[in-house]
Amino acid sequence: MNPTAINAPPISPSPRSLLLCHYLTPLPLRLSKTHCPARRRYRASFPRCAATTSSEQPLVSNKKELTGLQPIVEKMTPPVRLATSAVVLAASLATGYGLGLRLVGSRNIALGGAAVAGAAGGAVVYAMNSAVPEVAAIGLHNYVAEFEDPASVTKEDIEKIASRYGVSKGDEAFQAEICDIYCRYVTSVLPAEGESLKGDEVEKIVKFKSALGIDDPDAASMHMEIGRRIFRQRLETGEREGDAEQRRAFMRLVYVSALVFGDAASFLLPWKRVLKVTDAQVEIAIRENAKQLYAERLKLVGRDINVENLVDLRKAQLSFKLSDELAEELFREHTRTVAIENITSALGVLKSRTRAVKSMALVVEELEKVLEFNNLLVSLKSHSEADQFARGVGPISLIGGESDFERRMDDLKLLYRAYVTDALSSGRIEENKLVAMSQLRNILGLGTREAEAISDDVTSKAYRKRLANAFSSGDLEAQDSKAKYLQRLCEELHFDAQKASAIHEEIYRQKLQQCVTDGELSDDNVAALLRLRVMLCIPQQTIEAAHAEICGSIFEKVVREAISSGVDGYDAETRKSVRKAAHGLRLSRETAMSIASKAVRRVFTNYIRRARAAENRTESAKELKKMIAFNTLVVTEMLADIKGESSDKEPEEPVQEKEEEDGEDEEWGSLESLRKTRPDKELAEKMGKPGQTEITLRDDLPDRDRIDLYKTYLLYCLTGEVTRIPFGAQITTKRDDSEYLLLNQLGGILGLTSKEIVNIHVGLAEQAFRQQAEVILADGQLTKARVEQLDELQKQVGLPQPQAEKVIKNITTTKMANAIETAVNQGRLNIKQIRELKEANVSLDSMIAVSLREKLFKKTVNEIFSSGTGEFDETEVYETIPSDLSIDVEKAKGVVHDLARSRLSNSLIQAVALLRQRNAKGVVSSLNDLLACDKAVPAEPLSWEVAEELSDLYSIYSKSDPKPAPEKVSRLQYLLGIDDSTATALREMEDGAFSSAAEEGNFVF
Repeated sequence: MNPTAINAPPISPSPRSLLLCHYLTPLPLRLSKTHCPARRRYRASFPRCAATTSSEQPLVSNKKELTGLQPIVEKMTPPVRLATSAVVLAASLATGYGLGLRLVGSRNIALGGAAVAGAAGGAVVYAMNSAVPEVAAIGLHNYVAEFEDPASVTKEDIEKIASRYGVSKGDEAFQAEICDIYCRYVTSVLPAEGESLKGDEVEKIVKFKSALGIDDPDAASMHMEIGRRIFRQRLETGEREGDAEQRRAFMRLVYVSALVFGDAASFLLPWKRVLKVTDAQVEIAIRENAKQLYAERLKLVGRDINVENLVDLRKAQLSFKLSDELAEELFREHTRTVAIENITSALGVLKSRTRAVKSMALVVEELEKVLEFNNLLVSLKSHSEADQFARGVGPISLIGGESDFERRMDDLKLLYRAYVTDALSSGRIEENKLVAMSQLRNILGLGTREAEAISDDVTSKAYRKRLANAFSSGDLEAQDSKAKYLQRLCEELHFDAQKASAIHEEIYRQKLQQCVTDGELSDDNVAALLRLRVMLCIPQQTIEAAHAEICGSIFEKVVREAISSGVDGYDAETRKSVRKAAHGLRLSRETAMSIASKAVRRVFTNYIRRARAAENRTESAKELKKMIAFNTLVVTEMLADIKGESSDKEPEEPVQEKEEEDGEDEEWGSLESLRKTRPDKELAEKMGKPGQTEITLRDDLPDRDRIDLYKTYLLYCLTGEVTRIPFGAQITTKRDDSEYLLLNQLGGILGLTSKEIVNIHVGLAEQAFRQQAEVILADGQLTKARVEQLDELQKQVGLPQPQAEKVIKNITTTKMANAIETAVNQGRLNIKQIRELKEANVSLDSMIAVSLREKLFKKTVNEIFSSGTGEFDETEVYETIPSDLSIDVEKAKGVVHDLARSRLSNSLIQAVALLRQRNAKGVVSSLNDLLACDKAVPAEPLSWEVAEELSDLYSIYSKSDPKPAPEKVSRLQYLLGIDDSTATALREMEDGAFSSAAEEGNFVF
């Protein structure tokens, strides 16, 4: 800066406008009257291409020249200018007065000349003083033009210029020049086309604004004018790229203006009202430019970030008006980018075709850099002054952001595997490596299961390697406690003991498979397996499971081949192979029997399926016979070979079951079909050795299916084989008793117990006996001839006497129940007969429905109320009869009360009607019914239209024969509403006298 320029000599004038440069286009400043109504309007000049002008172009390219009186005024100081003004004015007055007085000699003319000369002098003085602000503005312009960097201008320099010319900074011309300079400076500070904000623009503008002393409304008007110019240029631009660039320039202006004016920008910069820019667009401009500046600032921070860097970033974020959420997102993306550089380098080495041992070291080195950077961020996150740091400081994660590693998870798994492999390269893993592996898993974004799968795979390989070395070196065999040695090995590798046990089992299984390649286990193989089991501490349960699976699969194959050979193919060679497999594979008897049972039951199931699909009972029985033959000739022999027993040895039968069968034989010995299933000794020897019963279908088929299959073959034994011949005829061939022996073996194959078999035979016998007995007892009457016929039928069927009697009783009871129900419906059954049936031990509850019993009770009560005796026994009606009919007592009482109320009025009407018919006996009977109803439900006195008829009713009843009880007469008097005197008079009248109303026959209907 050159302070002496303030007192510089005057500059030559120029014909150009006071406020315009020769290369500028004047643009008026349209200031809003709303924001600054008392402000003056200025004309600001700046180049059209200012938004695209480089910041290196000088703010003021040339100086302005003074014209007219301006050079004279420029040389005068304010005191000199004031004295000169006074001298000029005085000299003008004196000159005018002197000239007027000298030429004319009149005093008045002299005064007029003084006035004219004074006016001219005043005009000169006015012109000179009015040029002072313009001269001051030109001086300010020329002063700023001398600086290469306009930002060097200070507030003191502006004030010195204003004081030198004696003008105020608020003067219109001077203020207009200040606004013009500020507008030019803001335009020059904003980035040129294709450039971005550097971050120091706001600081420069605020500093320059303070140096010029321009207030915020005037400065804001310059920002709005720049915005108008950019908006006009955008409308004039015809290209899409130019339009986009103008839009970005406008967004940069909005953002810089918002930072320059701070919170006052919302009302100082009316973008929405003037340029139709929405608040959302303003927010987007601020957000995007703030993100761009913060991202540029983040590029200066590397992996050696420190506390000072984080504090500076926080300050920059606040100065850029960037939200914490966006700042955190940008910081995390930056740390992710730094880590991705090392990850990409490591992947390049890992996937290199010329990979060597040194290459793995490079991969681990790159991953260590990532972990180091991550640890630094974690430590900074827990710093005591972390609240003053940039937002987003924390662990790194490659998942998210703009990276594509989320789709390259396989590559990340390769990196993690490489690091885990390096950590276990020494045969053990340190604690710090475990922590590093956990951090690397989080950085790479691997799931817990994925990372554990990789770690387990690598660790299991390391464990196998250590285990192989221990075997080959003899260290494991030399240990007193193999379990402690293996446990220590797991602890060094941080390997789960259960997974180690799984490896031990796998090793044992591999060894076992090698030993059984020839189909059996030799003594040497057994000893080797025992040694391996002891060294690896494998539980006995695991050993048995392995033998059952591996040896069992071999044995199962042999069993299947033996079974598939069929009835005729189970020869000596096949039996030899079964014996070799059963004993050579060292399987326990239970395991061998379980495997054989599974295979045999599968074949049995096939036979059962074909039997069910057969067209008729005969074909179904033939399939079952094949199954029985297969069981006898193949399965029985095979089980004997598995057990190592002779096939001629009789199978042992349980003593308890034998005792049960003996007891059942005594009870059901009369059943011929059941008796035939237990053949005598001669027939048993003829049929040969019975089949096995250890393998059954009890758990494979439902009980209903097993019973149906047994019943099918039993019916086949009973009816014989039916052969159809032409013309619709059929021939039935009876079978001998040997079929019943096969039936017994079928029961064993199906897993039926003796009790279930007996129930099946008894059920069929009962079914046959019931069908014939229902025909004989069609009407339900059991005569002597029919009893003899039923006895003969019982002997033919072989049904025991108790069962036959039970069937007969059920039939007769059913018939009787139908007859009783019919009698009740027809009204032919009363309570007396019901009691007789109960005395005969007939269960009426099961024979008569509740509704019918209630109907019978209602009928009985109705008979009591219409009997004409006038008696009502509460115990009989409320307790005895309901008990005999087995109905609810309370419900019975309700029925009685309802009937009594309805019968009470009906009895009175009936009595009057009989009175009019002169039927005295009927009258007495109806009045007795009325009294019976009153006993059930006590009533109030009754009303009647003709009182004489009530008197006649009372008179007839009181004089009836036999004479009624006094209490009945008294109660009837009360019900008919007759007073004592009238009652006495009526009783004293002649017997049989009817009232005059009755004699005259005046009946009203």
